[in-house]
Amino acid sequence: MKQYDLYGIGNALVDLEYKVSDEKLSALAVDKGLMTLIEEDRHHELVGQLSDLSHKKASGGSAANTVIALAQLGGNGFYSCKVANDDWGDFYLADMKDCSVDTNLDNQQRDDGNTGKCIVMVTPDADRTMNTYLGVTVNLSESEVSPEAIANSKFVYMEGYLVASPTGKAAAIKAAAIAKEAGVPTVLTLSDPNMVNFFGDGLLEMASDNLDLLFCNEDEATLMTKTDNVEAAAEALKKLSRRFAITVGAEGALAFDGETMHKIPTQKVEVVDTNGAGDMFAGAFLYGLTHGMDFAQSAELACRAGSKIVTHFGPRLPADQTRALLG
Repeated sequence: MKQYDLYGIGNALVDLEYKVSDEKLSALAVDKGLMTLIEEDRHHELVGQLSDLSHKKASGGSAANTVIALAQLGGNGFYSCKVANDDWGDFYLADMKDCSVDTNLDNQQRDDGNTGKCIVMVTPDADRTMNTYLGVTVNLSESEVSPEAIANSKFVYMEGYLVASPTGKAAAIKAAAIAKEAGVPTVLTLSDPNMVNFFGDGLLEMASDNLDLLFCNEDEATLMTKTDNVEAAAEALKKLSRRFAITVGAEGALAFDGETMHKIPTQKVEVVDTNGAGDMFAGAFLYGLTHGMDFAQSAELACRAGSKIVTHFGPRLPADQTRALLG
């Protein structure tokens, strides 16, 4: 019996989430709705300009949010990542432990430097804009990969953001190779349209020829397949992954189980914050697949989870609200 339902590998970032106006976003001169990588000086500049606003703080990174969602639902998760030997790294490790997620950090000396941080700015239309200072997570490498945890997992989940770092991409490819050798299915999330635009070939390397499941949204799907509508993208994705799920906003999701395309509706809700919605969707989906649900049922749980997280400010729900999704 496998020890973990999910092994994730991705960036370790402390999320700092702010509610901002469109005017404030414009004044900060950031690109709305996208994830932009920034340097340390720019990070400090933005934090200074946002200092008059309250914010939420949580351990994050896309794949971390997914593993945490699965753990909140009652699954067992492991996360490979890199944080520094600083106060932010202490916070990150303690928060992951509080979420009952095992990590490679328990048995690994942390480097000097700065733990990565992500400034998340949410506008009144619930759109989220991210400016990310990677810190030491930019040096995530094959040494952070845990072959034992991979072999002891039901799925290996790779974060598409890793493609922006040569060593991070190599680590994801290494994890996928170990998974293949151990007979563990691999899962990839495309993460962000910018990753597809600028690093599409690298994402294909990460997917290789053995991808079991792909997560993406409609924009990422059409960009990745160079198509102009989600239906054409779905057809093209069949050549990239055995199974996939494409989120289509308020319309729910398209989920292909290898034979049948399922159109999964979602509940109409008042959207407050879209940050973490895709991560929550993937975590709930993978919880379903590892806990006796079929593909369509897992997709339905994922849509339910996604529609719940967007009504809440912050990248994840309180644990009791996540668990309540199971009914």
